[in-house]
Amino acid sequence: MKTVIITGSSGLIGGEAVEFFAAKAEKVIGIDNNLRKYFFGENGDTTWNRSRLEEKHDNFEVKNIDIRNYDELEVLFKEHSSDIDLIVHTAAQPSHDWAANEPITDFTVNANGTLNLLELNRLHAPQAVFIFTSTNKVYGDTPNRLPLVELEDRWEIAEDHKYFKNGIDELMSIDHTKHSLFGASKVAADVLVQEYGRYFNMKTGVFRGGCLTGPNHSGAQLHGFLSYLMRCGITGDHYTVFGYKGKQVRDNIHSFDLVNMFWHFYQNPRPGEVYNAGGGRHANCSMLEAIKAIEKITGNKMNYSYSETNRIGDHIWWISDLSKFKSHYPDWNWTYNLEQTLEEMYNSMLARA
Repeated sequence: MKTVIITGSSGLIGGEAVEFFAAKAEKVIGIDNNLRKYFFGENGDTTWNRSRLEEKHDNFEVKNIDIRNYDELEVLFKEHSSDIDLIVHTAAQPSHDWAANEPITDFTVNANGTLNLLELNRLHAPQAVFIFTSTNKVYGDTPNRLPLVELEDRWEIAEDHKYFKNGIDELMSIDHTKHSLFGASKVAADVLVQEYGRYFNMKTGVFRGGCLTGPNHSGAQLHGFLSYLMRCGITGDHYTVFGYKGKQVRDNIHSFDLVNMFWHFYQNPRPGEVYNAGGGRHANCSMLEAIKAIEKITGNKMNYSYSETNRIGDHIWWISDLSKFKSHYPDWNWTYNLEQTLEEMYNSMLARA
């Protein structure tokens, strides 16, 4: 590989992609202007991760460009047009709560920014593979209409339902549902990536993530569930559980396993394809189960309270079905389970403290 462009290169998935592809490409160019700090304050600041990556990898450099700025992006794409092999687009406004405060910011970052990158890919680097980190929020609250059963510590889907064994597949409708404004902006970007693949026959791929996690996440209250929860478990800071009795279920995929999915797709791209990407039945937990696991690892009692008010459009139960991706790329599999991810996250936070 010659050149890889990674947007959001100081974030969780972008940073993991830098680590992964710096060992495979001659040059890795990050695009990151630390908007996460604007979204989430000091807890969201990714400067530490940018510095760590720059010091570690001689073939990595960062461009301080806002993906909404087409002209600045075009200068970069023109300069490297013949050398770009892969574009990994992870930059986003990632919180459905935050989006309601500044809908225009949310939409222009998530939708317009993605359109800018796709069009520059088409015009200046049509040979490149384009990978987009979408979200399970494109399905809106449709999953909440599934037949769910309340258990002691979690909600679960009825055993006789087709989604019980492996989770939710890509055939679930993304229409006629409440997405949150964040979900709507990601739907727009998601469909654009599909369309550029199918209409222009570009090598685009969509990965609809569940909870993406790992040791280098700058978790905040509004985004980064496991990372922020672990930080509160270590520091004793207060954590609020919003709605559904704390039994809402999320699957969790380690950032390395997701980026490894990107690698497999890059080697044999299928234009315009869509994949659900999460921990599946391999790695999932409810809020209550996550709290118990973190208390066990840290040895601390969590300082948390419960609010009856759930987040708008939030999922009660989400487990991703990765059968489609695994059928297309049978050599891929998870390498981290939930316990391993939490242990790594705990050790990393202690080392940075």
